[in-house]
Amino acid sequence: MSELKFATRLNSFASGAHRYWPEQQGKPSVMQMIARAGTAKGLTHLDLNYPQHLTTDIDTLKHGIEDAGLAVNGMQMRWDAPQFKIGAFTHPDARIRREAIELTKRGIDAGREFGASLMTLWMGQDGFDYCFQADYKKIWEDAVSAVREVAEYAPDVDVSIEYKPNEPRAFSIFPNATTCLLAVEEAGCANLGITLDFAHVLFANEVPAFAAAMVARRSRLLGLDLNDGWGKRDDGLMVGSVNPRATLEFLWQMQRDGYRGAYYFDTFPDASGLDPVREAETNIATVKRLLKLSERLNDNPALADAISRQDAVASQQIVNDLLLAG
Repeated sequence: MSELKFATRLNSFASGAHRYWPEQQGKPSVMQMIARAGTAKGLTHLDLNYPQHLTTDIDTLKHGIEDAGLAVNGMQMRWDAPQFKIGAFTHPDARIRREAIELTKRGIDAGREFGASLMTLWMGQDGFDYCFQADYKKIWEDAVSAVREVAEYAPDVDVSIEYKPNEPRAFSIFPNATTCLLAVEEAGCANLGITLDFAHVLFANEVPAFAAAMVARRSRLLGLDLNDGWGKRDDGLMVGSVNPRATLEFLWQMQRDGYRGAYYFDTFPDASGLDPVREAETNIATVKRLLKLSERLNDNPALADAISRQDAVASQQIVNDLLLAG
């Protein structure tokens, strides 16, 4: 357990800013959020949004992160400038598409300076909202070719696609595991893979462990966003707070498939003003406990036998003995 990497969303540490910085007016700075994140017991890494979190020079940010006792796990692209409103990699204007691609390459370069070898692509602006709005084959090819170019630019960096069914677009170009696997196959780059966001997977009406198994079968699971939700939207709730059994199966499947990356918490304490430090520490404690439980599911002949026969009653009894022990 001591070798596990626990990372989280930096913007979470703006939650309840008025209580942590009572004399301050306005939002906390990136450096302030980094320092606050460093007070969360057990947290080892941060992910940085590019370019939004690069509000000062990289050396200053590096020193701030090191002083907080943290490291950078990876970079996450955010194409939220106005020109990308109707698409970054799928924008109808070739000049805007080129701008998005070059911005992503600069994000990879910045990540290298932090010692990070992971770039996550959440292509929220790429999709469509209306029938007869887009040439589907064209925007698919634009998306895949852009991902391919980015991956080929940095063969030493893992480039990971994070899917989400919709929001902000009514329909995303990569809405589920199946389309992501097809895109990775068509792009044909060894350093491409997929990030699974637990709440996004639920939102896509998928079973998290099944999605993880399919990614491991046809690609690589490069990133993991742990959270929870009710499946109606991207809730970003604390890990295991709604679906503890599905979370346990998800982690068990990933362990069996050899996942070695960070456990990243894409949760939203700021949505309701929770204490982000306590929230991060609770997420870490929950994951550690679930990972210990999943280890007890390994080499379990009774569970293996029940699964081989698809005996749901027997398998549920075994899991209940672990989860519901009184």
